[in-house]
Amino acid sequence: MAVFLFLSAAAALAEDYGDAIVSASIGDARNLIPLLASDVPSSEVAGLIFNGLVKYDKDVNLIGDLAESWEIRDHNLVIIFHLRKNVLWHDGHRFSAHDVEFTYQKLIDPKVKTPYGGDFERIKSLEVIDDYTVKVTYKEPFAPALSSWGMSVIPRHLLEREDLNTSRFSRHPIGTGPYKFKSWRTQEKIELVSNHGYFEHRPYIDRYIYRVIPDESTIFLELQTQGVDSAGLSPLQYTRQTDTPFFKKYYQKFRLPSFAYTYLGYNLRDPKFSDKRVRQALNYAVDKNEIIGIVLLGLGRVCTGPYLPDTWAYNPKVGPAAFDPQKARELLKEAGWADSDNDGWLDKEGKAFEFTIITNQGNEERLKVAQIIQRRLKDIGIKVSVRVSEWSVFLTENIDKRNFEAVLLGWALPREPDNYDIFHSSKTAEGQFNFVTYKNEEVDRLLTEGRRYFDVEKRKACYQRIHEILYEEQPYMFIYVPDGLSVLHSRFKGIRLAPIGIGYNFIDWWVPLAEQKYKVVNPNSKFKISN
Repeated sequence: MAVFLFLSAAAALAEDYGDAIVSASIGDARNLIPLLASDVPSSEVAGLIFNGLVKYDKDVNLIGDLAESWEIRDHNLVIIFHLRKNVLWHDGHRFSAHDVEFTYQKLIDPKVKTPYGGDFERIKSLEVIDDYTVKVTYKEPFAPALSSWGMSVIPRHLLEREDLNTSRFSRHPIGTGPYKFKSWRTQEKIELVSNHGYFEHRPYIDRYIYRVIPDESTIFLELQTQGVDSAGLSPLQYTRQTDTPFFKKYYQKFRLPSFAYTYLGYNLRDPKFSDKRVRQALNYAVDKNEIIGIVLLGLGRVCTGPYLPDTWAYNPKVGPAAFDPQKARELLKEAGWADSDNDGWLDKEGKAFEFTIITNQGNEERLKVAQIIQRRLKDIGIKVSVRVSEWSVFLTENIDKRNFEAVLLGWALPREPDNYDIFHSSKTAEGQFNFVTYKNEEVDRLLTEGRRYFDVEKRKACYQRIHEILYEEQPYMFIYVPDGLSVLHSRFKGIRLAPIGIGYNFIDWWVPLAEQKYKVVNPNSKFKISN
């Protein structure tokens, strides 16, 4: 009897294949070619379709992905990658070292509008030893070298005659990853299906559906009808609106440290923002704790720079500026801004100090932040307008074309603290990340030096000094680091909380057969939703 009971329990715990996960986002993807996927929606979807040579495990350690193993030689100047031999592209073509070589060539091609090329410009040569061995030689020591190969590899056989900037592959991608692209309805949804031949193992969840719902309130309504399985939550939704018997029964909530920060970025080509005293004044004029209390309901921390608290690159000596409107007025006066005609607004050389903050549609938190900034700057005589724009239009027309005065945005950060692509003065071209056009010779030098050191203490000294300079110069108004708040339907099993979060083992998530909601209705993988 004991043996029978043991086997029954084991069978009950066996993972089942099937079902779908429906994830919601306020913004659509723009481009599913990983080299061009610079926004979070694009990167999230592309990350399920493609693989890099390495990836992070649950404890934020680098492990092999498309690379089985590697050797580091010649005082860290050479990496030899030994690639997996059992990997197929989704079209059945065999993955090889030539795909890695091709990806590298595109990353350093000045015609390709990628923001990720900076890491690969440090390579002296990339040599294909054989179909499954790649030798990378660097010009000089480069600390982020290994982590940079987390960049997804793209297929040479499909793209070698294509212009990556205009290729239809951006909307019909073929990768090596755990999920295959199926369809994309713009501003509606992207659908992926599981790769049964995935080299790790077949994912248990058969489909991934990325729904675009450009309003946080509408997403919440979808959660209430169980039309969505996974979504981010606003602080209000997390603390109050999901504290109900319904949500406790049907959903799991998560509050995790966020590897992200929210900021107000200035177009530094605009004369209004060219004087750092003006930018410092705006920082004094805005109460960050007020924003965290009102907008985040306390679920976040004040941000003082691009390195997050509790990480080794963070400089704890950089304290946040006090909320001090009087100090703000003094700095503005020093910079030549005064209310010369007594109309209540600051002016200089006959022009009022006024500008527009642009942020993305559907993000209620950012809209509230912009409105608080608007109110606080009005108190010191600066007229601010707030405008929201649909996500794809915002990135294409405002960010890429540098068509803005100030933008309210956030950075989702990698675990590697190198900020070269965001703050180095060489990274201001269209499609690159230094879209505020920040330039500082000492920061440029320190960013370059920080990449050369493998000694963590030497790197820390570089980054902590960068932290000081950036907060003093204020190319951004650094506002807050939010807590990561999300919800997931309780039918999904296998979620394992770890230092890196919960998504690292997504291919191991599963749903018991009796609880599966979305069924495959015929053997030819023609999926239809049946509730």
